[in-house]
Amino acid sequence: MDNLSRAEAQGLRHARELDSHMGALGAITPTALGVLATASGIYTYLGVSSLLDDTGALSFFAALAYSVAVSVGIFVFWSWMMRLLPAVRTASARIGLLMSMALGSLAIVAMSSWLNAAALAGAAAVEQHLAETVQDYQGSLERAHEIAVSAQALQQDVARTRQTFEDLSEREAAGELSGLAGQGAVFRVLRQKSDELAALEAQIAGQGDLIDRAFAEGNAILSRMRALTVERGPVEPRSVTFSEEAVRLAGIITQLRQLSVAPLVARAARDLEASVVLPELDGGTEAAREGQAATIGSVLSVLGQRAATLEQAAEQVMAMPPAAEVAYVPISAADAVILYAGSFVPSWAGAIAIDLLPAVLVLVAMIVEAAIRAGREPAATEDALTLGELRAALAGLREVEGAMTRAEEAREMHETRPQAPPAAQPAAPQPAAPLAETVPTDAADPPAEGAQVRPLAPGRGG
Repeated sequence: MDNLSRAEAQGLRHARELDSHMGALGAITPTALGVLATASGIYTYLGVSSLLDDTGALSFFAALAYSVAVSVGIFVFWSWMMRLLPAVRTASARIGLLMSMALGSLAIVAMSSWLNAAALAGAAAVEQHLAETVQDYQGSLERAHEIAVSAQALQQDVARTRQTFEDLSEREAAGELSGLAGQGAVFRVLRQKSDELAALEAQIAGQGDLIDRAFAEGNAILSRMRALTVERGPVEPRSVTFSEEAVRLAGIITQLRQLSVAPLVARAARDLEASVVLPELDGGTEAAREGQAATIGSVLSVLGQRAATLEQAAEQVMAMPPAAEVAYVPISAADAVILYAGSFVPSWAGAIAIDLLPAVLVLVAMIVEAAIRAGREPAATEDALTLGELRAALAGLREVEGAMTRAEEAREMHETRPQAPPAAQPAAPQPAAPLAETVPTDAADPPAEGAQVRPLAPGRGG
């Protein structure tokens, strides 16, 4: 056995130290994986429960079965990765297992992590959805109110036009326009239009109180909706009440849209010039009637200009961007946590980390196993043996030698043992010889040599 170099000896000691650490950590790794898988299963159960509408026994067992399946899948998957990925040595095998680990991680995120995030931040995400909806409704309400108030400003334009025609009618009554004092044809035309504008002005003024009341009621509903978003307790009952308030607020916004007088002013401005009823000229002379006709023509010209100005102002109000259509859509906790994922990054990070943390352990195990192999490979196998391993090897060798010795002794004893004679075959039966009759002697003594033996007579027994 060659002596190890200093670098090889240090690498070997380093590999043995890392191996001892891996052995100690490997004992607690299954427990840690089990705890992580169980925790993920609990949060998955909470997330699945929030998605199921029914609260009966079937829904309970369905959510429980899904969460148990997730826990078992996570535990088995990461156990395989912890065992196999650090053990492979070829680049192709590592790339294949890394791709498998990435695919499995995506599957875990798809079946568990988003449900964990729903359990961690689902209620907060639904509350944010409510708050976002309140902001949308507030913007729509304020926009509808702004348009309605802008339309109310047309009242001043209508009032100025009305005042113009009233002033002209007074001048005509004094004879300053047509030269004929009194309330003649020109006066009646001027009064006709001033009365129409006065009616329009009164109608616009009457809309102001309705707009103010609708806007105040909308703000009151918004206040109640804001309170629901921050109220303590389960979010589901609050969502139901919020939905009812949202329906009322949508009606208020629609009412404000309808209270805008801009379309009314635009139609009145178009009709202002087209609906002139020309009276009969009542001048006493032809010259007077011609003067009235000329004055009425001038009045109609001014009327057209004022009508165009009113219509243009009304169209500017009507061209304002309308209030956005807002509709509250109830949303589940899981959908809300996905929709507002950017606002719940820490919750998403925790939900994913509890499922994918073992991936970090797998990578650490790969690095450590590679370091262990790098420290052991330059040394021969017998050089890499520790004292305990050497003692165990010697004890095993002694046991093997003892077993071999006992086997050899048993074989020798078997070979040296004397062979037993073959068993005698039973002789064929022979005819019985006649018994000889001897001289009576002591029965215990054998017959003396040369004694006379006589055969016994048949029928005599000894």
